[in-house]
This record gives sequence, C-alpha cells and structure tokens, in this order.
Amino acid sequence: MQLSLEGRRALVTGGSRGLGLAMARAFTGAGARVAIVAREAGPLEEAVGSLPGGLAVQADIATAAGCETAFAAASEAFGGIDILVNNAGTSKRGPFVGVSDAEWQADLDLKLFAAIRLTRLAWPGMEGRGWGRIVNVLNTGAKAPPPTGAPTAVSRAAGLALTKILAGEGAPLGINVNALLVGKIDSDQWVRRHAADPGGQSYEEWMAESGRAIPMGRMGRAEEFAAMALALVTAPGDYVTGTAINVDGGLSPVP
Repeated sequence: MQLSLEGRRALVTGGSRGLGLAMARAFTGAGARVAIVAREAGPLEEAVGSLPGGLAVQADIATAAGCETAFAAASEAFGGIDILVNNAGTSKRGPFVGVSDAEWQADLDLKLFAAIRLTRLAWPGMEGRGWGRIVNVLNTGAKAPPPTGAPTAVSRAAGLALTKILAGEGAPLGINVNALLVGKIDSDQWVRRHAADPGGQSYEEWMAESGRAIPMGRMGRAEEFAAMALALVTAPGDYVTGTAINVDGGLSPVP
C-alpha cells in the first residue's frame, strides 16, 4: 500500500530536532508540505533545509500568542492545515515535593495547553474539508506513571484523555485523533542526558547499555517512530482513531 500525502499540509511542533524532524521528513517524503515549529531560529533553519518545500516557523507555543503565530504562519503559507502533530515537550520530572507551581504550569503550558490551542485552531478547517489527522506525541508514562514522574507523566496523562475526547468528537467529521507514546528512542534528549553523565562512556556504549533493559534489547530509532506516525496519517490509518500506541520495544507494563 502506498503511503501518500500528496496535496496534504502538515504542522509539526518541536520539529527542528529528534522525533519531530524525523516525522517531518517522513511526511515530506510522502509528498506533504510541512511546517516545523520551534523556539530557536538556528536549528529551525538548519532542519528546514532537509525538507523540500518546507517552512520554518519560530514561535514559543507554550503561550497562546505563540500558538496563534505558528498556526497563522503555516496556514497562510499552505492555505490550510490537514495534519497536526503535537510533539513539543520536555521530560521534566523529579520527586513530587520538589516540583514548584511554576514548573507545573510550564509543563502544562507546553505539553497540554499547546495541544489544546493548536487543535482548536486547526479543527474548523479540518471539519470544513471533512478530513483531518491529529497525532499527539506523549510518552509511556501517560499510561503507567512512574514514581518521581511528575510533572511530565501528569501532563501526558491529560494528553491521553484529550486524545480520546477529540477522537470521539472528530470521528463523525472525518478527523482522526491518535496518540503515539514514546519509550526510549534515540533522540536529542538522550544526547543531552549522555552529556550530563560523568561515566565517561562513548555515546554508542552508553546507549547500548541503556537499551539492555528493554525487551527488544535496544533503543528505538527516530525513523521507526516516524514510520508509525506516517501510517496513522495515511491510508493505513483511515480506520484508526482514539488509540494510544506504545512505540517502546515492549518496555511499558501497560499495553
């Protein structure tokens, strides 16, 4: 089955690096025009160079104004948005009593409210065209919150509830809404963690060790994650909505 996105227009947040960029490249390869959104101009400009016909949008989507800026730029450039990928986020976590109100708010603004706001902006156009695809990128903590998982597991669990609500409302309108749950996948986040590790291992050795606890025995690749996203927004995903798919090599204790 051909995975074609010819004529489709996508907006991917957190699109300048890692999983976001991998998904943007997969969508571009299938024929879509893709706008990537991030806060830093340098990585954005470098990333968009690998996306023929792509658009770089610098915006802070942790704010309402940033969401409006990002959506307006992409929508005006492409004439509308058919596919929205809510991918922006960090993995802020620690013991519950040490998480401040400001940290809770920042996490919710970036991971939950950005998805709410951007979906609200994209929804009318998708409904009017009778076709839309929304992918919310969460993590496995959304289903199985670990100790010291606050605030990220809480905001991700809220994103899971949002996914199910939107899927129910969107199904009669031709709008499919699904979530992809990240396990341990090689990305910039792991590069940063390795840099902060004083162990002295090479990145390859450190990643191999980190992957041993996964049932598949290795870390995932960003391209593997992107392939699942591509399947959800192309023909194989036409009858799939309201799902939360673990992309984790079997790591999560919850299916």
